[in-house]
Amino acid sequence: MNVLLRMNVFFRWIPACLLALSLGMPAGASGQSVARVEPLHWWVGMHNPELQLLVYGENIAAYEPEIVFPGVQLTQVHRVENPNYLFLDLHIAPSTTPGNVPIVFNGSDGRTFSWEYELKAREADRTKAQGVRSDDVIYLIMPDRFANGDTSNDIVPGMRETALNRDSMYYRHGGDLQGIINKLDYLHDLGVTALWLNPVLTNDMEQASYHGYAATENYQVDPRFGDNELYRKLADELHRRGMKLIKDLVHNHVGLRHWTVLDPPAPDWLNQWPTYTNTTYKDQVIFDPYAAEADRKRMTDGWFVPTMPDMNHRNPYVRKYITQSHIWWVEYAGVDGFRLDTYPYNDLDFMADWGRLIKAEYPELTFFGETWVHGVPNQAVYTQGSTINQRFDTHMPGVTDFQTHFAIIEALNGSFGWTDGVNRLYSVLANDFVYEDAYRNVVFLDNHDKSRFFSEVGENVDKYKSGLAWLMTTRGIPQLYYGAEIAMKNFANPDGMVREDFPGGWPTDTVDKFTEAGRSVLENDIFQYIRTLANYRKSNPVLQTGRMMQYVPEDAVYVYFRYNDEKTVMVVMNTGEDEAEIDVSRFEERIRSATRAKDIINGNTVDLTAPLRLNAKSTAVLELL
Repeated sequence: MNVLLRMNVFFRWIPACLLALSLGMPAGASGQSVARVEPLHWWVGMHNPELQLLVYGENIAAYEPEIVFPGVQLTQVHRVENPNYLFLDLHIAPSTTPGNVPIVFNGSDGRTFSWEYELKAREADRTKAQGVRSDDVIYLIMPDRFANGDTSNDIVPGMRETALNRDSMYYRHGGDLQGIINKLDYLHDLGVTALWLNPVLTNDMEQASYHGYAATENYQVDPRFGDNELYRKLADELHRRGMKLIKDLVHNHVGLRHWTVLDPPAPDWLNQWPTYTNTTYKDQVIFDPYAAEADRKRMTDGWFVPTMPDMNHRNPYVRKYITQSHIWWVEYAGVDGFRLDTYPYNDLDFMADWGRLIKAEYPELTFFGETWVHGVPNQAVYTQGSTINQRFDTHMPGVTDFQTHFAIIEALNGSFGWTDGVNRLYSVLANDFVYEDAYRNVVFLDNHDKSRFFSEVGENVDKYKSGLAWLMTTRGIPQLYYGAEIAMKNFANPDGMVREDFPGGWPTDTVDKFTEAGRSVLENDIFQYIRTLANYRKSNPVLQTGRMMQYVPEDAVYVYFRYNDEKTVMVVMNTGEDEAEIDVSRFEERIRSATRAKDIINGNTVDLTAPLRLNAKSTAVLELL
């Protein structure tokens, strides 16, 4: 048995052991106090006046809480199996004066102690919850691998992972929020309008804590990235530049060292099994009309990996704990949108309710779910208003569009055929009728879990540019992955291979690819290509919200248009192995009386009265004149 296997076996037994120890611990008779209250604070005047506080402290359930504060009513006290927890339901009247609310804990022996809970005034002039839509260009960053702006927080004493090693894909490298803030002007110049960071909450795990998907705290930025105030500053700096912040949320699981896992409120806080049970990752069973209930249960209640315990969304305290934490981050930091990790693995009834509550509080805020599935129906069923989901409304505007992701790779790498090559891309988009609004989907070429697109297309520059041109001109919300602008490469085998450091982000780097001088000729070519397309898109609503018309591909050539009342953009993609000569008279329905067009990339004028010539594997983006 190798070391990794031994670790997996060890971790599989930890949750049951921790549960037995924590729920069976004797209640101490002295030294009672409150160790923590979550949410950390709240606000007066929220849409929902109800709030549930999680109160944690040794034997706290033996005390009777009392609140006497104008406008605040303690409506119910909940006790659970673990005596170290109380859940307090509060009603906060809109007229309540902000301030510190004393919560008095009365013991049966006459002893009392108190905790002051802060109610803040909402910041009416603070930018937040703007939503991310098809007029945005998203840039995805893995914070640990982008830029190190503060070397003093590289190693934080007391945390379980103590090493920093940039030569290992599994260790932390030192990237942080300050590093990202330092590069915001660079991103703004590139044409980016929204920043999606992989999770930045504390991940106090022994290994691979860099990726952020095993949270051990819900209300604290990992100190190796910075702190809560720095995250808030990041939002402010983005908003000052007219940009937005997307927070990556993980409803499905937490880290094995999450404080509520080390001492769970109740046995059903997590999805527990007699022995360790992994999810099957088979999302089809969720809506399969013939699925066995046992398969559905294992898909949603099985653990994602042994170090990520599965949260039980049927537990009402879990539901409120998760939902309130997300509202807290919007109100506190000014978050504009959410990305929802591993969406199909969650309890979908809970997710629908979560979406309803978020929208009630922030009507303009939008979110999109990770739906790494296969097939348009399997993906569309998770979106709000889908024509094929009759069970419930998910309230989720859009998804990460894996179907177009798979299709663009096939379009550029596959041989042209009835359903193959670029016909795959055409067919996927032809199925958009199953969405209420496919423009809310996030389209992408690669991300932190997928192979770099430059490697996917065999490092063929023409193919790479074709993919980028499609990304910036198709329907939906385009998402770039950090380093795409310098053609970073590698295959996701394992994932860490596509999570390399951005050269120039560390003080000791000898090459700085954030600058023109530090980039190669190829890298500058790609950078300018993306910059031109992204900024054209940013300033032209026709590529943001304009209607779309696509033509059936012929001879490996795919043509589509984006158009509105003011402007028409024609995209011609030659996915064949040879130069193509294209008779544009076929597209008269959209070209109409136009005889000339401007090439968006080089500014040249194109004659539309003559056949278009296009090199193999290349794409032209033309604005009709």
